[in-house]
Amino acid sequence: MSLNKVILIGNVGRDPEVRYFDNNVAVANFPLATSERGYTLANGTVIPERTEWHNIVVRRDLVQFVEKWVKKGSGLYVEGKIRTRTYDDAQGIKRYVTEIYADRVEFYSTGSRPADSTQQSQQQPAATTYAQPAKPAAPAASEPDEPDDLPF
Repeated sequence: MSLNKVILIGNVGRDPEVRYFDNNVAVANFPLATSERGYTLANGTVIPERTEWHNIVVRRDLVQFVEKWVKKGSGLYVEGKIRTRTYDDAQGIKRYVTEIYADRVEFYSTGSRPADSTQQSQQQPAATTYAQPAKPAAPAASEPDEPDDLPF
């Protein structure tokens, strides 16, 4: 058995770029930043904050939602699959691009909002969950009773 699933919570780095094709198909792309907090070890070593950038690709029905509502700075929850593609650049060098093909996109908020963000939040749709139709899932195998180190 194998599973290709990615879950990201982060902020949009720029307004989505939406492209339309002849056969009425649309694709949206945008970068999403995720950050790990910095910390200090017991011996005084400071580990700085680390930010990773992810290339998000949105297709089908999700494109309309992304085009209308998602903007630079939006906090998003994204579920999808990781894919890597290759291409040859202008100099003939093989390049690799890793992308997240989104199956689900939701607005995400940590609960702390700046005072001026109320106008933006009022403009967002009432229901913020948008997902592609899912295939029926196979029964899950029993998991061990060991606690994980996830903060939620």
